[in-house]
Amino acid sequence: MSSSTVRLTVAQALVRFLSVQYTERDGARHRLIAGTWGIFGHGNVAGVGQALLEAGEEAMPFHQGRNEQSMVHAAVGHARQLNRLSAQAVTTSIGPGATNLVTGAALATINRLPVLLLPGDYFASHAPDPLLQQLEHPTEADVSVNDTLRPVSRYFDRITRPEALIPSALHAMRVLADPAETGAVTLALPQDVQAEAYDWPEEFFAERVWPVRRPAPDPAELAAAVEAIRSARRPLLVAGGGVHHSEAEDALRAFVEATGIPVASTQAGKGSLRFDHPADLGAIGHTGTSASDDLARTADLVIGVGTRYTDFTTASGTLFQHPDVRFLNLNITGFDAHKLSARTLVCDARSGLTLLTEALAGHRVDAAYEAEYRAGRERWDAVVEAAFRADDTAVPTQTQVLGALDAVVGDDDVVINAAGSLPGDLHKLWRARSPRQYHLEYGYSCMGYEIPAAIGVQQAAPGTPVWALVGDGTYLMMPTEIVTAVQEGLPINVVLIQNHGYASIGGLSAETGGERFGTAYRHRAADGSFTGAPLPVDLAANAASLGMEVLRAKTVGELREALAAARASDRPTCVYVETDTTRSTAPGAEAWWDVPVAEVAGREAAVEARERYDRQVTARRHHL
Repeated sequence: MSSSTVRLTVAQALVRFLSVQYTERDGARHRLIAGTWGIFGHGNVAGVGQALLEAGEEAMPFHQGRNEQSMVHAAVGHARQLNRLSAQAVTTSIGPGATNLVTGAALATINRLPVLLLPGDYFASHAPDPLLQQLEHPTEADVSVNDTLRPVSRYFDRITRPEALIPSALHAMRVLADPAETGAVTLALPQDVQAEAYDWPEEFFAERVWPVRRPAPDPAELAAAVEAIRSARRPLLVAGGGVHHSEAEDALRAFVEATGIPVASTQAGKGSLRFDHPADLGAIGHTGTSASDDLARTADLVIGVGTRYTDFTTASGTLFQHPDVRFLNLNITGFDAHKLSARTLVCDARSGLTLLTEALAGHRVDAAYEAEYRAGRERWDAVVEAAFRADDTAVPTQTQVLGALDAVVGDDDVVINAAGSLPGDLHKLWRARSPRQYHLEYGYSCMGYEIPAAIGVQQAAPGTPVWALVGDGTYLMMPTEIVTAVQEGLPINVVLIQNHGYASIGGLSAETGGERFGTAYRHRAADGSFTGAPLPVDLAANAASLGMEVLRAKTVGELREALAAARASDRPTCVYVETDTTRSTAPGAEAWWDVPVAEVAGREAAVEARERYDRQVTARRHHL
């Protein structure tokens, strides 16, 4: 082993180290850190900034962002598109630049997606104390604002000495590359340490490959799972995001075609089967289809594959109502596999499904059960057609906007959304044609994710048409990365839907006795309420001012033409449409969602909402 060293600053060493890290799965190698996003300030400009400049674009591509939170969103979109095999880093200054990372870090960790965060920090030497933007804590001098990243990071360290970088950087890569551990990883970098020189062992900069494991299930667990499936009369498989992360779609299809077991999908798992597969029942849970939810209520075995079982999936514990229902969970993390008191298969989704298919050879559900669920999905297909159908001269509803987009996209287009009323409509209605097409961030449901995530996806899959679907509320949260798309020449498409407020929360408010209070974008009326005329805000003009080509559509026919033109464009394009909010073509909810209602109230709407709530909550079950 060589004992030679090279003298570099801590920041230079970190960038050089990151440039030679790789993941490998199934014989395919990927750069683990494919690039670095950054906004520079006094906490990182002379350290990481100088190191990135010195390294050059070939060693570490640099992407200039406009908002620290949105840079994390872009990195997360990139990682999801590449099935977590490649990540990006995000560098910020200290202070607000660092704390702006917290929301993005929470999103990454909740969704089990890798991103490396490199915020600047106070001087480790405490020489200037306090320095600009430093948080002073009266009893804990080693606390900084970066400690807000601890609970939302899967690994956190503050590098207070140069040599501490070596073990910490290796741990960071281990976590990023581990499918059971991954999420946001934070290396907080005191600004004086970033610029400090050290004699680094050359072995630290040797190329490293981090194998992404496909662990197989324990034989005893596998045998128990096979017996549970063979004895079930009405099994239902719930596909979660782990199917995609594992690239297990082909294994799932083989399992389904061999056994006849139907598949319902979470937001993260939608597209695990192509929408027109006979066993695909579509969405499950509060935003599910009638085909999925009706079957879920009578299922005697629920097979969860790569799902976290959020409250939307379980309808807040009210969906799975068979008196003897049991759960079998295949998940790469034991934490998720044990949910709902399930039998467990702690393993990779592809490995587990492949072995289950082999062990179940010759087993198939009853023909009558297959006929039942296929009839259910045919009935739901008619619901989708009705929701999408529209006259060319009409002002479109939101679901008719989706229908127009559905008619334009190809199999490989990527449709991105995260928050508002769109996730429910998309989950129920969107016809996913390929594994990567349906890109919904619903673990954190973060407004503002869509546009930066579209940039990350476009970076990961050049030449792929990418669509960011946003309402006016989401657009106003975070439109700034449009400038980045224009600067980088990334031809993302933004479908901007103007409905004058928070449509989703407005509906929820009405349902729970809130009377849509504070959810409309309108002038104040004489009584002080926000019930006046719509605000005279021209979001299309705003998008144009940030450099996008903007296509305005007033009717369904104009919308179809604009969407086709956007897809054919080679520059960032915004399709702006104001929807008809006086009518709805969206199907209603097929299952409940628990949002507690005021137990005591003086307004009639809240009293009636509480009565409905008390009736619904009695259906909740604890699966023990």
